[in-house]
Amino acid sequence: MENEKIIVGLDIGTTKICAIVGRKNEFGKLEVLGMGKAESDGVIRGIVTNIDKTVYAIEKAIKEAEETSQINIGVVNVGIAGQHIKSSIHHGSITRQAVNDEITIEDVNRLTSDMYRIVIPPGSQIIHVMPQDYTVDYESGIKDPVGMSGVKLEADFHVITAQTNAINNINKCIKRAGLEIENLILEPLASSMAVLSDEEKEAGVCLIDIGGGTTDIAIFHENIIRHTAVTPFGGNIITADIKQGCMVMQHQAELLKTKFGKAIGEEASPNEIVSIPGIRNRAPKEISIKNLANIIQARMEEILELAHTEIITSGYMGRLAGGIVITGGGSQLSNLKQLVEYMTGMDARIGYPNEHLGKSKMDMVKSPMYATTVGLVLSGFRALDERDERYLVKANTEGRKKPEKDIFSKILKKTKSLLTDDLEGAKDY
Repeated sequence: MENEKIIVGLDIGTTKICAIVGRKNEFGKLEVLGMGKAESDGVIRGIVTNIDKTVYAIEKAIKEAEETSQINIGVVNVGIAGQHIKSSIHHGSITRQAVNDEITIEDVNRLTSDMYRIVIPPGSQIIHVMPQDYTVDYESGIKDPVGMSGVKLEADFHVITAQTNAINNINKCIKRAGLEIENLILEPLASSMAVLSDEEKEAGVCLIDIGGGTTDIAIFHENIIRHTAVTPFGGNIITADIKQGCMVMQHQAELLKTKFGKAIGEEASPNEIVSIPGIRNRAPKEISIKNLANIIQARMEEILELAHTEIITSGYMGRLAGGIVITGGGSQLSNLKQLVEYMTGMDARIGYPNEHLGKSKMDMVKSPMYATTVGLVLSGFRALDERDERYLVKANTEGRKKPEKDIFSKILKKTKSLLTDDLEGAKDY
């Protein structure tokens, strides 16, 4: 086990802070070794607002994960979300010196590295640079330019930025909890790794991750991430609506939503009534399930409308053969799949993070609620862009070949010198 690579994913969410410890089994699937979670009080809409409360919750979740996995945790992969996340398309180009040589991995990496130096609004920081399609000597639409001949290499890049303060607050929390950050990953990208299949990414798919404080959107087409967005509405705003509309306590509203909530008002029975205990010697309150469903539907339609607008804005509306995949805690609402299909006119399914999961000690990780955390663990084993994985393998094989060549040439030199010495010795004799 000492030689095995073990990755820890830490999701700092609005409703919960969750840590998952995982490793790859002999079949290449993710095996969950341990898990810990704590209630999140210091995070609002994906942004850390109270560092002390967040540090306490992180320590609690990590301690639980250490106890269940029997592993000491020091390094984590952390997710970032929030309304401050912005994505934009930028164009970059380089002119190569070696005209006759083929385009190498180094050329592609140099072009990508240049994008980290582009001018962005003050107070922002680049977290991801994702190449789209490449252009070689004005020939466009090339997915992988390595091995082609050409002088001018260009590409469009999907650049994702986050607020520097938000990143600094996450760094402070992790440091104070006695941990180190290995990677900071955008949460919709992590979720997509856990719930989307390669076929869906190739065909074109939109992932909608409905969390507690935010709804994250990621659009894939031809296996490349094309658009990302974070909207500041999630499951908590539905709970707040129920609390206000039904005049109940916060925890009662949450229970009503999870136990009796439906995403479509017409599906609820008009005769079904739930009795809620009254506050301090007051009579119990009776709540109509039909009324509850109408409150939920009104807000859920608003959340889905924002997600649908993002799909239209991305320009990929008519090209998503894989339809929509809904995940996150909010996806567990009854009849949500039907509401999504009705509102968008696209096929939909609920995304469970068991696409890459092997046999695990804990079955609860297969809930859509833990899609982001499972994805953060997977990101430690897999690159966000599959082309990066291919380049890494290629670079490693080339790197391994070179020493063998050097050893062979050394042996050849040694043999030559020995032969020369023998010949000179024979002449003297």
